[in-house]
Amino acid sequence: MQAIQLKQPGHFEQIRIDEPSKPGPGEALVRVHRIGICGTDISGYLGKMPFYSYPRIPGHELGVEVMEVGEGVANVKAGMRCSIEPYMNCQECFACRRGRGNCCEKLQVLGVHTDGGMRPYFLVPARKLHPSSKLTLDQLALVETLGIGCHAVDRGQPQADEFALVVGAGPIGLSVIEFVKLTGAKIIVLDLNEKRLDFCKQQMGVPYTIRFRGDGSELKELQDITEGALAPVVFDATGSAKSMCNAFNYVAHTGRLVFVGIVTDEISFPDPLLHRREMTVFASRNALPHDFRRIIGLIEEGRIDTRPWITHRTPFADLIGHFPSYTKPETGVIKAMVEVD
Repeated sequence: MQAIQLKQPGHFEQIRIDEPSKPGPGEALVRVHRIGICGTDISGYLGKMPFYSYPRIPGHELGVEVMEVGEGVANVKAGMRCSIEPYMNCQECFACRRGRGNCCEKLQVLGVHTDGGMRPYFLVPARKLHPSSKLTLDQLALVETLGIGCHAVDRGQPQADEFALVVGAGPIGLSVIEFVKLTGAKIIVLDLNEKRLDFCKQQMGVPYTIRFRGDGSELKELQDITEGALAPVVFDATGSAKSMCNAFNYVAHTGRLVFVGIVTDEISFPDPLLHRREMTVFASRNALPHDFRRIIGLIEEGRIDTRPWITHRTPFADLIGHFPSYTKPETGVIKAMVEVD
C-alpha cells in the first residue's frame, strides 16, 4: 500500500509499504479516513521540531474506522469510528505510574518518534482509541489538536473573570482559546497576522485582540485592556523562541506563564523580572486520556463548534504538492484536512 514519508526536512516522498498484519492481543486494525495537519507536522517539515526523527511517516491527528480487533479488546469493535490518542506510553515509568503518560520517559508519539497515520491502514493499541457514534470523521481528527489546548488550560488554571492572554492564533492557540472560553476568563489574543486576529474576533468571539508590531505598542495595549495589571495567565502557543522569551513581559504579578509550543532553542529571561512578579512557569506537553473523552463529549453536546476550524482540504494523493503552502500564514490556513478515502 502507499504511504507518505518525510525523508528529511523539506522532502516528502510517496513510498510503498507492506500491508499490516492481523491485530494481536490488545490491538486494533484501523483504516485512516482523515488526517489533520498541525504545527508539529509543519515544524517537522521545516526541521524545527526537537523530538522529530527522520525518515518518518507523519500524521497524528486522525479520524479512523476500526476494521478488526485482537484478543481481549473490549472498548471498541469493528465498524466504530474513533479518534486516536497518539501518545504511545510504556505504562511502567515514573510518569506513567503517576497517571502522566503524556510525558512518559519512553514516549513514542505517532508521526513524530514512530510512524503515524499517512497510510491507509495500521495497527494501534486499542486502549488508544476513543470512539464516538455522533462525531464526523473530520471532528474525530480535530480531537487531538483540541486536547493540546485542553491540557494547557488545565495547567494554567485561568479563573472566571480574570484576563487570559493567548499569544499565537494558529491551530494550537485556537485550541487554547476554546478551553479558556469554558472557564469564563476574559480572552486576549496577540498575533502578528491580521487575518488570524480577524478569525478570532469573527469566528471565535474573542473580545480583545492585539497585533504584534515589535515596537512595544502591544505591551501598552495589554496594559490598557487590563488597567495596568497585565495578564494573570499567559499561554504562548507560537513555537517561537523569541516570542517565548518575550512572553515573560506580559505576565502580571503572581501570574502564570504556560509554554504550549516547543522549540529547539534555549529560552532565556531576566531573573529579577521572574522573582519580582513571583511568576509560575509551566510546560504543557500533549494531553491525557480523559481530555479526549471530555472533548468528544463537549463536541457531541454542541459546546465546542468545530465548523470554523477546517479552512483547507486536500486528497491524500495531492498532499505532497499542497503541503508547502500550509507553512505560510499568508495563505490563510487555520486547519488543513487530508482526506484519505
